[in-house]
Amino acid sequence: MVNKIAYQEIISELKSKSTTLVAVSKIKPASDIRELYDLGQRDFGENYVQELVQKQSELPADIQWHFIGHLQRNKVKYIAPFVHLIHGIDSIKLLEEVNKEGKKNNRVIDCLLQVHIAQEETKFGFDETDLSHFSDYFEIEKANLSHVRVRGLMGMASFSEDTELVRAEFGQLKQIFEIMKGSAFLGQSTFDTLSMGMSGDYQLAIDEGANMVRIGSLLFGRRA
Repeated sequence: MVNKIAYQEIISELKSKSTTLVAVSKIKPASDIRELYDLGQRDFGENYVQELVQKQSELPADIQWHFIGHLQRNKVKYIAPFVHLIHGIDSIKLLEEVNKEGKKNNRVIDCLLQVHIAQEETKFGFDETDLSHFSDYFEIEKANLSHVRVRGLMGMASFSEDTELVRAEFGQLKQIFEIMKGSAFLGQSTFDTLSMGMSGDYQLAIDEGANMVRIGSLLFGRRA
């Protein structure tokens, strides 16, 4: 069951701050997605490739599907024909695989680089040293990466009730985003997306500069 009141409140809040809502619909049935779709929502996020492919085949074609989970290279081919934005590019090899599949499908696939900002070791992503190496690589190889477009960064803060810690981690990611946005090779106008913040911390993320948030449980309820 979708919380329609919460959806309308969140949409109103985000609209005033020019922030995009990605409704995280993983493990939820297509009927729940359809409810939000009928209210005007078009951006939906999924964590699992098989589930995303199934839902994409069942639901309206104008939905913009975001892949927000950890993506394995051997599964890129299944979502490459239609995915709107891949949030979790956490290695150069994965980016190259997305580029390869984009070429096969004659389309440019938009991506975000996932940055590790949390204290937990379980989170995936580039650290600041990795990003420096990525920048050097991208400057050399960008002509060969014509079927991917790096649109910005994504990160997840620590799962913590310490709001100052969470705020600091989001602030760190915003700093990195601004540095990369201003660099000579990534400084194109299409490097414009900072995806951070979920149901429990999205307001902190917006305060620190997020322009895309990923919200699930506030809309769809807790998952089993």
